[in-house]
Amino acid sequence: MLEIKRHDGPARLGNYEELKTPAVFKPGIEFKIIKDEPMPYDVPKELAKWSVSQTIENAKESKEKGIGVIHGGKYLDLRIKCAKELDKLGITTFLVANPKELMRQPWDLVDIIVNIRENINPNAALYFSFVDINFIPLLAYMGVDLFGDFSCDFYAYLNIMQTPSANYDITKYQIYDLDFEELKAYNKNTLDFVIKEIQENIKNMTLRNLVDERCCTSPEAMSALRILDKKYADFLKKYMPLY
Repeated sequence: MLEIKRHDGPARLGNYEELKTPAVFKPGIEFKIIKDEPMPYDVPKELAKWSVSQTIENAKESKEKGIGVIHGGKYLDLRIKCAKELDKLGITTFLVANPKELMRQPWDLVDIIVNIRENINPNAALYFSFVDINFIPLLAYMGVDLFGDFSCDFYAYLNIMQTPSANYDITKYQIYDLDFEELKAYNKNTLDFVIKEIQENIKNMTLRNLVDERCCTSPEAMSALRILDKKYADFLKKYMPLY
């Protein structure tokens, strides 16, 4: 369960176990993902519906508490159903399935994240396991609390150096001469910096400025931000402070 200390828009600064959120799950943090039924993002609705049903049944049968996975593919109604049913079971941490695909689908990303956030316990934590670093400020702004560092290893394998605003193929952009382990460490340091940057911007009530700046570096992120502003203005206003 997340203890919320402060809002800046829908973004939440809080405590999750020993972590200060928004946060990155570190290798030493123990967590268990409740058995789910994985399914690709773009599948016929009947398959996505079966995945949701099986995931909910597995969670009902689970004797241990852990992280529930929100399935439903590209179908908003199934994502909401999965989130609400898992929430009823007392699950307090939710992993959003298909994160890589969602970052390439701005409409779906915004619809799914906002509606999940609105239909589960406010103190429940949302977890995005794979994320491009320049998307993190926007995701945090929408209410995502936890992020995985798997993308840091993935991009290091591809010789990609991650910065807060862009990714560079170091075989073409020879900014630094880094081997795999050095590149992986560099990417994780970048991720840690961005998380701390977001935390400080929430404290200073300036996160929206950071979101605007970072979204300019990605057409998908900028599209998602514009959709968020136009379609979910009431969601944003609900968390705006009164001065």
